[in-house]
Amino acid sequence: MTFADRVLTFYRTLKITATLPDEVEVMNPYQDPEAIAACEKFYRQFYNDNHERILILGINPGRYGAGVTGIPFTDPIKLETQFGIHTSLTRKPELSAAFIHQMIDAFGGYAKFFSRFFINSVSPLGFVRHGKNLNYYDTPALKTALEPFIRKSLENLVRLGVRTDVAFCLGEGENFRYLQRTGEKHPIFKTIIPLAHPRFIMQYRRKRVDEYIDDYITKLTSVPWD
Repeated sequence: MTFADRVLTFYRTLKITATLPDEVEVMNPYQDPEAIAACEKFYRQFYNDNHERILILGINPGRYGAGVTGIPFTDPIKLETQFGIHTSLTRKPELSAAFIHQMIDAFGGYAKFFSRFFINSVSPLGFVRHGKNLNYYDTPALKTALEPFIRKSLENLVRLGVRTDVAFCLGEGENFRYLQRTGEKHPIFKTIIPLAHPRFIMQYRRKRVDEYIDDYITKLTSVPWD
């Protein structure tokens, strides 16, 4: 099996069986035939090999990006304009996606970036409440209910073929602290390096985008490769 095969199998088996707090809905695009077909095309284009990758962990999919397409930080617009994958999925731009794709371009392009890194999330499924995005850590009840799912997902992500000596975390606050606490109980990664979250950058530091892109690239390229 290739890296792509393992990713697609992982996605198809994602399911949350825990009882979640009232009015919290799970977004699972991998149950949508059109979204999983788009994932097939994307991952077989960039991950159809057995190269080892470094994991970059976001928070959880958003309702305009991976919550729709199944591909982290890639909304249906980017899916079509950047990868030529046409869908009828709701075409709304995701703010975080704009930063990630700009950063990948500065890194050297999609082929180079995806040959080294695999982006996913601490919770690979996203959540909405009252029609708005909800992070896995936004309420104590949700975070507690999701702990077994998140732990199992992280273990399964490692089995895809990612390095365990280092991983990157998108978010220098709660997402990073959660991974640190989880690592203390169930060690998976030797080192976790935090990066400013794309949403924070685009919402509060947009004038400094180039500075943050430089910081990303400096940190991503600081990891030695054989």
